[in-house]
Amino acid sequence: MEETRISVEDVSYTYEEAEAPALRGVNAAVRPGEFVAVLGHNGSGKSTLAKLLNALYLPTEGRVVIRGMDTADEQALWQIRQQAGMIFQNPDNQIVATVVREDVAFGLENLGVPTEEMPGRIESALASVRMSAFAESAPHMLSGGQKQRVAIAGILAMEPSILIADEATAMLDPSGRAEVLETVRALNRRKGITVMWITHFMEEAATADRVIVMSEGEIALTGTPKEVFRQVDVMRKLHLDVPHMTDLAQSLREGGMPITGDVLTVDEMAEEVCRLLCPSK
Repeated sequence: MEETRISVEDVSYTYEEAEAPALRGVNAAVRPGEFVAVLGHNGSGKSTLAKLLNALYLPTEGRVVIRGMDTADEQALWQIRQQAGMIFQNPDNQIVATVVREDVAFGLENLGVPTEEMPGRIESALASVRMSAFAESAPHMLSGGQKQRVAIAGILAMEPSILIADEATAMLDPSGRAEVLETVRALNRRKGITVMWITHFMEEAATADRVIVMSEGEIALTGTPKEVFRQVDVMRKLHLDVPHMTDLAQSLREGGMPITGDVLTVDEMAEEVCRLLCPSK
């Protein structure tokens, strides 16, 4: 049984003519079906890591292994990119066709998928992201969230086992962000797709199975959302926020209110307030 879907082994990466490496000695292992959020301020190395996972970059030192395939192996490049699909920040940069159905077909054509297999894969991918009704639409007429879902469908049609999202919701409004995150989370749960979710939105990271916090090209913290976000002072030293409800909980504790546990969400805060105001008899 496969235990590790992504393995990052003592990886460093230095851009040409850069004085310092963008990544230094990074080690990480991601299990099948795991949803991992990656946080970090600008320049922390999180986007560099994303491109290494998709073999867009190759490590200066160390190695990246995707489902047993070393990204440095040129013969495995297409297989790696089929297994590890990438969603970029701006969906307009990923959409290449004038009709949604044709855009989803684009990746399949590049992979050389037989023509007779394509319709079924396209329909299934669009259905997975709830975009079947827009199959004949022009992508430029869609909302930002819908465009990003089309981009995800194009990747899903290639039947990946890993989804790498590099700030995939950064350019969307709150409803678009929620729409895309909900879509990816559902695919993660329903199909067991491993997700590397790179974001600067703390509320998105709070829904992950595990959080990796990067700083200055290194992993500064890692653990479950509760384990990471309870370290409020450490996160602030790294120039990062914590979820709003976590921040509120700390302020209430400092004000003398006996908030217990690690509060991440509005629902958890509501439970705490109810516990304090309406104690069971």
